Amino acid sequence: MNRQDINLLQRIRSYPSITITVPTHRTSPENQRDPINVKNLISEVTDRLLKEFSKKEMEPILTRLEDVTNQIDFRNTLDGLGIFVNRDFSRIVYLPFMLKKRVVIDETFMTRDLVFAMNRSPRYWVLVLSEKPTRLYEGIRDNLEEFKDNNFPIVHTGPGGEGALPGGFGKRKSAYRDERHEQFFRKVDDALKIIMANDPLPLIVVGVDRYQSFFNKITNHTNSIFGILTGSHDKTSSSELAKLVWPVMKEKLRENRLKIFDELEIAVSQGKFVSSIGEVWRMANEGRGRLLVVEEDYHFPARIDKDGNLLPADDANSPDVMDDAVDDVMENVLSKQGQVVFVDNGTLEKHQRIALILRY
Repeated sequence: MNRQDINLLQRIRSYPSITITVPTHRTSPENQRDPINVKNLISEVTDRLLKEFSKKEMEPILTRLEDVTNQIDFRNTLDGLGIFVNRDFSRIVYLPFMLKKRVVIDETFMTRDLVFAMNRSPRYWVLVLSEKPTRLYEGIRDNLEEFKDNNFPIVHTGPGGEGALPGGFGKRKSAYRDERHEQFFRKVDDALKIIMANDPLPLIVVGVDRYQSFFNKITNHTNSIFGILTGSHDKTSSSELAKLVWPVMKEKLRENRLKIFDELEIAVSQGKFVSSIGEVWRMANEGRGRLLVVEEDYHFPARIDKDGNLLPADDANSPDVMDDAVDDVMENVLSKQGQVVFVDNGTLEKHQRIALILRY
């Protein structure tokens, strides 16, 4: 699941819209209880709906809910499961992060927990260069899911790919093939540009030296490339590919964390930073955040007073309370093409656990 999927869920409005989230397990014997947990939550949904509507009114939704839950592959779940159902829509998502056990029935689907978990999990793109085809994967920690849209996967259909090279006397086939390969990878880069504009994540590029060379020559995403994996992986499964790229990503994240503190000190000396959740939240809302640095386990339930100031929440269960202002800051920074970096707990103590490097 990526941000486009979440945006789709957020746009759908229809009462009742049912959201079920539940933690799941990858291995036995823990995963043997997963079907029971889901069944219990389905029973809770049914009871709640039938207290508000007649059985005849709810039959289409309950049938759809039963059909979609019957499709769950409990042998291949990850760490969390989301089920989204209303009269006209249904979807199951397997997620590589833990979710709370929860049932929400509302006019819209509940996506807060998904956004929260995604913000706090390392996410990245993996571009596998190939003629047939080039594929794009979304990575969340050590899990990869292929991204598909109107462009990806992309097949090289022209000469040198699926098409034949021109023949005849005086034709320099290798030069012609190289030119067409370069054009193909420029097409790949243009398609990637659309994805990166909506979800600007670090990029791992996979492919043989030849394809890496072509791509490096034409790409506009040099600054986003976190690492490369050299080799032919046209037929490598997503699970096997994840085992290869996740260590590359982890090492790069470790290196970047070390550099972040140098960058933060420079921003402090230039006066281009703010710290403490209140100031960070305000600047993020103004779109001035270039890089958010936050301790991994920092959370801040909050409310907004009549003057627009962020204050700590007295009662976390109050309807006017923001579950986590840190999550709200992250969403603001990311939506305005900024970056978020998590650092170890205790390393931002002098900044009250959170700091924002400003654009201006």
